[in-house]
Amino acid sequence: MKLETERLILRPWRPEDLEPFALMSADAEVMRWLGGVITREQAVVYVARTELSFSTLGMGRFAIERRADRAFIGSCGLMPGHEGIPIAPYVDIGWRLARSAWGRGFATEAALAVMGDGFGRLGLREIAAVTAQINLRSRAVMERLGMTRDRRHDFGDPAYPLRHAQRRTVVYRAHC
Repeated sequence: MKLETERLILRPWRPEDLEPFALMSADAEVMRWLGGVITREQAVVYVARTELSFSTLGMGRFAIERRADRAFIGSCGLMPGHEGIPIAPYVDIGWRLARSAWGRGFATEAALAVMGDGFGRLGLREIAAVTAQINLRSRAVMERLGMTRDRRHDFGDPAYPLRHAQRRTVVYRAHC
Protein backbone atom coordinates (compact mmCIF):
# COMPACT_ATOMS: atom_id res chain seq x y z
CA MET A 1 0.00 0.00 0.00
CA LYS A 2 1.32 3.43 -0.86
CA LEU A 3 0.00 6.93 -1.30
CA GLU A 4 1.40 9.46 -3.74
CA THR A 5 1.24 13.23 -3.84
CA GLU A 6 2.80 15.77 -6.16
CA ARG A 7 6.09 15.76 -4.24
CA LEU A 8 5.94 12.72 -1.96
CA ILE A 9 5.56 8.97 -1.88
CA LEU A 10 4.16 7.52 1.34
CA ARG A 11 5.10 3.86 1.32
CA PRO A 12 5.91 0.80 3.41
CA TRP A 13 9.17 0.90 5.33
CA ARG A 14 12.36 -0.50 3.80
CA PRO A 15 15.44 -1.71 5.68
CA GLU A 16 17.43 1.25 4.36
CA ASP A 17 14.99 3.66 6.05
CA LEU A 18 16.08 2.61 9.53
CA GLU A 19 19.36 4.53 9.67
CA PRO A 20 17.99 7.91 8.55
CA PHE A 21 14.95 7.36 10.78
CA ALA A 22 17.12 6.52 13.79
CA LEU A 23 19.30 9.58 13.15
CA MET A 24 16.24 11.79 12.80
CA SER A 25 14.76 10.34 16.00
CA ALA A 26 18.00 11.06 17.89
CA ASP A 27 17.74 14.76 16.96
CA ALA A 28 16.50 16.68 20.02
CA GLU A 29 14.84 19.37 17.88
CA VAL A 30 12.90 16.81 15.82
CA MET A 31 11.82 14.96 18.97
CA ARG A 32 11.10 18.01 21.12
CA TRP A 33 7.33 17.53 20.93
CA LEU A 34 7.39 13.73 20.64
CA GLY A 35 8.55 12.76 24.09
CA GLY A 36 12.28 13.23 23.58
CA VAL A 37 14.98 11.47 21.61
CA ILE A 38 14.89 7.72 21.16
CA THR A 39 17.62 5.15 20.69
CA ARG A 40 18.23 3.12 17.55
CA GLU A 41 16.64 0.14 19.30
CA GLN A 42 13.54 2.20 20.07
CA ALA A 43 13.43 3.28 16.41
CA VAL A 44 13.44 -0.41 15.43
CA VAL A 45 10.49 -1.00 17.79
CA TYR A 46 8.64 2.00 16.30
CA VAL A 47 9.00 0.63 12.77
CA ALA A 48 7.97 -2.88 13.87
CA ARG A 49 4.92 -1.47 15.67
CA THR A 50 3.79 0.48 12.62
CA GLU A 51 4.30 -2.54 10.35
CA LEU A 52 2.21 -4.67 12.73
CA SER A 53 -0.47 -1.97 12.77
CA PHE A 54 -0.63 -2.01 8.96
CA SER A 55 -0.91 -5.79 8.85
CA THR A 56 -3.62 -6.01 11.52
CA LEU A 57 -5.55 -2.74 11.20
CA GLY A 58 -4.75 -1.51 7.69
CA MET A 59 -3.26 1.70 9.09
CA GLY A 60 0.08 2.83 10.42
CA ARG A 61 2.83 5.38 9.88
CA PHE A 62 4.11 5.38 6.30
CA ALA A 63 7.71 6.13 5.44
CA ILE A 64 7.85 9.42 3.50
CA GLU A 65 10.05 9.56 0.42
CA ARG A 66 10.66 12.80 -1.46
CA ARG A 67 9.99 12.23 -5.18
CA ALA A 68 12.66 14.65 -6.38
CA ASP A 69 15.61 12.69 -5.01
CA ARG A 70 14.04 9.55 -3.46
CA ALA A 71 15.32 10.62 -0.02
CA PHE A 72 13.68 9.33 3.15
CA ILE A 73 12.42 12.42 5.01
CA GLY A 74 10.16 11.08 7.73
CA SER A 75 6.94 9.33 8.60
CA CYS A 76 3.24 10.12 8.59
CA GLY A 77 0.13 8.08 9.14
CA LEU A 78 -2.72 6.92 11.30
CA MET A 79 -2.45 4.81 14.43
CA PRO A 80 -4.76 3.95 17.28
CA GLY A 81 -4.25 6.71 19.85
CA HIS A 82 -2.52 6.06 23.16
CA GLU A 83 -4.87 4.30 25.57
CA GLY A 84 -3.71 6.47 28.49
CA ILE A 85 -4.89 9.68 26.84
CA PRO A 86 -8.22 11.01 28.15
CA ILE A 87 -9.82 11.12 24.67
CA ALA A 88 -9.17 7.40 24.02
CA PRO A 89 -10.20 5.50 22.05
CA TYR A 90 -9.36 7.52 18.96
CA VAL A 91 -7.47 7.33 15.66
CA ASP A 92 -4.43 9.60 15.74
CA ILE A 93 -2.78 11.26 12.77
CA GLY A 94 0.87 12.00 13.29
CA TRP A 95 4.00 13.03 11.44
CA ARG A 96 7.73 13.21 12.09
CA LEU A 97 10.04 14.88 9.59
CA ALA A 98 13.77 15.34 9.43
CA ARG A 99 14.76 18.91 10.22
CA SER A 100 16.07 19.34 6.66
CA ALA A 101 12.48 18.81 5.42
CA TRP A 102 10.85 21.41 7.69
CA GLY A 103 9.18 24.54 6.36
CA ARG A 104 8.36 23.21 2.90
CA GLY A 105 4.79 22.02 3.42
CA PHE A 106 5.71 18.32 3.38
CA ALA A 107 3.91 17.55 6.68
CA THR A 108 0.68 19.09 5.41
CA GLU A 109 0.99 17.40 2.02
CA ALA A 110 1.62 13.98 3.55
CA ALA A 111 -1.08 14.35 6.19
CA LEU A 112 -3.70 15.40 3.62
CA ALA A 113 -3.02 12.20 1.68
CA VAL A 114 -3.22 10.15 4.88
CA MET A 115 -6.50 11.79 5.91
CA GLY A 116 -7.96 11.12 2.48
CA ASP A 117 -7.00 7.46 2.82
CA GLY A 118 -8.45 7.29 6.31
CA PHE A 119 -11.79 8.76 5.33
CA GLY A 120 -11.84 6.88 2.03
CA ARG A 121 -10.33 3.38 2.11
CA LEU A 122 -10.58 2.94 5.89
CA GLY A 123 -14.04 4.49 6.19
CA LEU A 124 -13.17 6.46 9.30
CA ARG A 125 -15.68 9.04 10.52
CA GLU A 126 -13.18 10.98 12.64
CA ILE A 127 -9.42 11.52 12.91
CA ALA A 128 -7.83 13.30 15.86
CA ALA A 129 -4.48 14.91 16.55
CA VAL A 130 -2.98 15.99 19.86
CA THR A 131 -0.02 18.18 20.68
CA ALA A 132 1.32 20.47 23.35
CA GLN A 133 -0.56 23.76 23.41
CA ILE A 134 2.73 25.60 22.82
CA ASN A 135 3.64 23.53 19.73
CA LEU A 136 2.54 26.19 17.27
CA ARG A 137 4.08 24.56 14.19
CA SER A 138 2.13 21.32 14.56
CA ARG A 139 -1.02 23.22 15.44
CA ALA A 140 -0.61 25.23 12.23
CA VAL A 141 -0.38 21.97 10.25
CA MET A 142 -3.54 20.71 11.96
CA GLU A 143 -5.36 23.88 10.99
CA ARG A 144 -4.09 23.70 7.38
CA LEU A 145 -5.52 20.16 7.30
CA GLY A 146 -8.93 21.62 8.12
CA MET A 147 -8.95 20.14 11.61
CA THR A 148 -10.74 22.10 14.30
CA ARG A 149 -9.76 22.45 17.90
CA ASP A 150 -11.91 20.54 20.36
CA ARG A 151 -11.37 22.71 23.45
CA ARG A 152 -13.79 20.60 25.50
CA HIS A 153 -11.30 17.74 25.42
CA ASP A 154 -7.97 19.54 25.91
CA PHE A 155 -6.14 17.89 28.79
CA GLY A 156 -3.02 17.79 30.90
CA ASP A 157 -0.64 15.15 29.55
CA PRO A 158 0.15 12.85 32.47
CA ALA A 159 3.60 12.16 30.99
CA TYR A 160 4.67 15.64 32.15
CA PRO A 161 4.80 17.19 35.65
CA LEU A 162 2.01 19.60 36.60
CA ARG A 163 3.84 22.84 35.78
CA HIS A 164 5.77 21.58 32.74
CA ALA A 165 5.34 23.79 29.65
CA GLN A 166 4.36 20.80 27.49
CA ARG A 167 1.75 19.38 29.87
CA ARG A 168 -1.19 21.40 28.49
CA THR A 169 -2.35 19.40 25.49
CA VAL A 170 -4.76 20.49 22.76
CA VAL A 171 -7.03 18.23 20.75
CA TYR A 172 -7.88 18.75 17.09
CA ARG A 173 -10.40 16.71 15.11
CA ALA A 174 -11.44 16.24 11.51
CA HIS A 175 -14.66 14.58 10.42
CA CYS A 176 -15.62 12.81 7.24
